[in-house]
Amino acid sequence: MTLLAKNIFSYTSSRTRRSKAAPFLPMSREEMDLLGWRYCDIIIVSGDAYIDHPSFGASIIGRVLEAQGFKVGIIAQPDWRSVKDFKALGRPRLYYGITSGNMDSMVNRYTAERKIRSDDAYTPGGVAGKRPDRALLVYAQRAKEAYPGIPVVVGSIEASLRRVAHYDYWSDNIRRSVLPDCKADLLVYGNAERAMVELSHRMASGEPVSSIRDLRGTAFMVSRGWKPAEDWVEIDSSHLDKPGPVKPHPNPYFPEIEACQAKKAADLKRAASGEAAKPGNQKAVTAQRVSLHRRNPAKTVVRLPSFEQVKEDPVLYAHASRVLHQESNPGNARALVQAHGDRDVWLNPPPLPLSMEEMDGVYGLPYARAPHPAYGDERIPAWEMIRFSVNIMRGCFGGCTFCSITGHEGRIIQSRSEDSIIREIEEIRDKVAGFTGFISDLGGPTANMYRLGCKDPKVQAVCRRLSCVYPSICKNLNTDHGPLIHLYRRARAVPGIKRILIGSGVRYDLAVCSPEYVRELVTHHVGGLLKIAPEHTEPNVLSKMMKPGIGTYDAFKRLFDKYSREAGKEQYLVPYFIAAHPGTTDEDMLNLALWLKRHDFRPDQVQTFMPTPMALASTMYYAEKNPLEPVSYDSEKVETARKGQVRRLHKAFLRYHDPENWQLLRTWLRQHGHANLIGSGPDALVPPWKSAPAKGSRPHAGGKPSAGSQGKGKPPGKTSRQAGGKGNIRHEDRLSQRDPRGIRKVAVPLKGQGRKGR
Repeated sequence: MTLLAKNIFSYTSSRTRRSKAAPFLPMSREEMDLLGWRYCDIIIVSGDAYIDHPSFGASIIGRVLEAQGFKVGIIAQPDWRSVKDFKALGRPRLYYGITSGNMDSMVNRYTAERKIRSDDAYTPGGVAGKRPDRALLVYAQRAKEAYPGIPVVVGSIEASLRRVAHYDYWSDNIRRSVLPDCKADLLVYGNAERAMVELSHRMASGEPVSSIRDLRGTAFMVSRGWKPAEDWVEIDSSHLDKPGPVKPHPNPYFPEIEACQAKKAADLKRAASGEAAKPGNQKAVTAQRVSLHRRNPAKTVVRLPSFEQVKEDPVLYAHASRVLHQESNPGNARALVQAHGDRDVWLNPPPLPLSMEEMDGVYGLPYARAPHPAYGDERIPAWEMIRFSVNIMRGCFGGCTFCSITGHEGRIIQSRSEDSIIREIEEIRDKVAGFTGFISDLGGPTANMYRLGCKDPKVQAVCRRLSCVYPSICKNLNTDHGPLIHLYRRARAVPGIKRILIGSGVRYDLAVCSPEYVRELVTHHVGGLLKIAPEHTEPNVLSKMMKPGIGTYDAFKRLFDKYSREAGKEQYLVPYFIAAHPGTTDEDMLNLALWLKRHDFRPDQVQTFMPTPMALASTMYYAEKNPLEPVSYDSEKVETARKGQVRRLHKAFLRYHDPENWQLLRTWLRQHGHANLIGSGPDALVPPWKSAPAKGSRPHAGGKPSAGSQGKGKPPGKTSRQAGGKGNIRHEDRLSQRDPRGIRKVAVPLKGQGRKGR
């Protein structure tokens, strides 16, 4: 089934009038007066400073709606302790649009150890404390108080990942969907341009928000048992994925074919044994299975276990998480419903991806490409990090269980055209102050998924795989890096461009499919160090991450080293790893530490796993069950490092070279029969000293004193880990180091654009 969507730039309305774009969307009454506005149609409230740039969701949604003819204002980082700031632009004609910002506010404010961060990259001066905990809830409630009766629409990655009952790491509990808590009229999840444009035009034409119940990518509260029409069919989630004994994975493309094949196999088995066939019963069972999958998904809703059930039963929570992720393909996803008390949270299917033409339109809007003048000369770290970079695509089909990009932006890659990307490079060259000829990144959630995707639209429309590259690269996946290579070459040829670096994470299991791409990357686009994310070395851990084996990393490294030598360059890989990921034992971390020691890697800043809402790895952390397979009370138990002491130990293994960790590691090594790894020889992991040396000295048990380097022992400088998962965080210690578009950083408001993953 092919789903067609109206181009978001083709809407016309007698209620809106397109006019000249504002230099910046107004943040004050004075700016509204200069524009000749008496009111705003839509007011966007954001937890981030206002930077008019397509790396920031509030700006994208604001400019997209402005292009539709709506008057859009911005209230950035309001004081949430009163309603005063929420009234700064007056009463909006249509609605408030609420976003917590480019990151989930709890991830933004707290480390993996639940400690408050000392800075905020999205605030002028990097000052912390300019947004509240659970900002989405607080802002929505204040907007309701400011002008009672005005509709409130919530979005952003915080809304996307909390749209159903979810595990909340900071309270260590199952929390309700954000909808009943924030009292919003509508929740928009994922990349929201399509939903926001249609919603705004329908409301402008007089349709009340309470009657708009058919927009994809939206969620809302309804009375218990509500359905859009009588002909809708409700299916209990246990009929699709019954919690019980672990069984082989169903065919992800054509489950009804698998059902028929199973029936034929059973008939042949009975015939061989002489048993009389029972066509009536078998036919009924097979017909039931087939009918569940053949029902029109557009008129089918799947009922998840209620909030009260998943709160009390971790197995049901894991089951609900599994079903939610299986219903994420826009081509075949069904609506979902989950009871919260005597009401239901209703989720429409995910939004349809934007076409290349629409992507070009979104990124071609008249952004000022700068922070709002109200901030003066104050430095905003997030802006500094992305001011000379270009986002070329959205989405990620990697499906890493710890990452939230797929859950937010989807698995279908949405790419811009070459011409659109080149125009943005030229605009940076001509308009952005301080440009010296260096583009810091051409990328997205990953560096090398540009224009990749399923070879067959029909297969893509019915597929339910959680990843296109795990456990191996799908035979239906196009892995041709030719268009990306051509883009790199064309971008380098733009007059005035001296160098283009690739800052996004390279998906190395895809890169090894194209040695020509690796050659192009290594020869022209690596500035001495290239970030790479094997995440771990042990197969049982990697299987819980849905990441390729370490052998694939080795294959990429061979190509990287080969082409670096051919280019006459001394370049290094900087691998990133996760400590305390679900499925990781102490022995797994020891093996990883020994691997790091053998390869002379000494990570400086490392990532401890942080469970973020809706991520499959977070489900493993909470339920200690594996949602990658059907779950039951007696199915596989996932090893989980939940206690602070164990998490500290796992992190210490990654930083085995840090004297502050030696005593902890020595104690564990002695207690677990690995005392032979304590010593001064080349095979020892830590030295035998009884106390850490004085500050300033850097003794090390074996190897050369490199910080994140490899091979010849030449230290290229300390490694710094960028924020990640997307759902998770790299740089838990320095938020200011994160790229705002996101390497795994949970990102974006009403539209949502978590950027940079792997």
